[in-house]
Amino acid sequence: MSANEIRPRVAVVGASTFFLSGPSYVTYFLTESLLENNDVSVVLMRKLIPKWLYPGKSRVGKPISNLDTRSLTPTFDGVDWTLLPSLPRAIRFLEEHRPDVVLIQYWTASTVLSYLRITNWARKRGIPVILELHEDLHPAEAKVPVLGPLAGKALRRLIGRSQWYVVHSSYDRNRFCSKYDLDPDRVVIIHHGALPIAGANNASVAAPTTEVTILFFGTVRPYKGLEDLIQAFGLLARDEATHWRLLVVGEPWENWTLPFELIDQSPYRDDIEVIKRYIRDEEIPEIFGRADVVALPYLASSASGPLAITMTAGLPVVVTTVGGLREAVENYSGAVLVEPSDPEDLASGLERARALIGQTHQDPHSWSVVGAYYDELLARIITHTA
Repeated sequence: MSANEIRPRVAVVGASTFFLSGPSYVTYFLTESLLENNDVSVVLMRKLIPKWLYPGKSRVGKPISNLDTRSLTPTFDGVDWTLLPSLPRAIRFLEEHRPDVVLIQYWTASTVLSYLRITNWARKRGIPVILELHEDLHPAEAKVPVLGPLAGKALRRLIGRSQWYVVHSSYDRNRFCSKYDLDPDRVVIIHHGALPIAGANNASVAAPTTEVTILFFGTVRPYKGLEDLIQAFGLLARDEATHWRLLVVGEPWENWTLPFELIDQSPYRDDIEVIKRYIRDEEIPEIFGRADVVALPYLASSASGPLAITMTAGLPVVVTTVGGLREAVENYSGAVLVEPSDPEDLASGLERARALIGQTHQDPHSWSVVGAYYDELLARIITHTA
């Protein structure tokens, strides 16, 4: 962009670090990448639901991450589930910064009411809205009596009020277009950028040894498939050449206890270490530094923060062919693809991944590429609405 060109004004609406999760990191790094060629303001969703209802209530608001968009650009932190007085204040913040485009990050139904109000404000002022869909209505949210169906209707309305859409794979593009009758020309695929958290880069530097540590990292939920990994761990070939170890690091959600019950019953229990909590940013390099292979045996997924960290670290990864994950690792030399819900195939994949240990695999994704794609989309939108 030349010095004489006017920088587009973009308002990013996304996740704060108060209820810390993967979208919190995405909001930060996306903001950072957009600042290269745009004037950016940020509105954060802060207290998503009453704290006592949140699976990770013991860590809410604690300084787990040092990432803060306030260090980058003007930020309103943030909107609470009560809506008053935080939502009217957020609207005033948007009025002050007068964005040309509003970019909304959707990842949970708890944000929908706030987002509907923001899109209504934008529509009245002729401001186009990009809705970045990290996922559809989550099955756990859809199951909540009364609130689940209402959330589904509200999400459909939010999608209907937006003008442009960003997804992370052709898989998501096809299913969102089909389910919500979207114009494919207004649905853009932009892959997740890397997650360079706390210097986790290039952890794969050690040569193969007789001891191989498999890492499972991330919240433990029914769709993550950890129970399949526990079963696969028991099927691995064991001889004098290989001593397998498993490191499970993650906070349990949705009262999902089956994986931990299987761990306790495993004949290889002494080779399994469990860290049952959310990990602080500064701990991530040590955790990934201990890993030789990462296993992500998901049963469903549009995208994955742990996968992004793994590729940033350059580690081999065994990942299931679900959702958008196949596309996410398409150009990553450290990926081994396996079928979901198949412990035998998962065990075979882990054994094949052993040959990839000791190499540094280059991450095909970067936030500079993400920013460039967004710059193209923003130029297209602004030209379209001029």
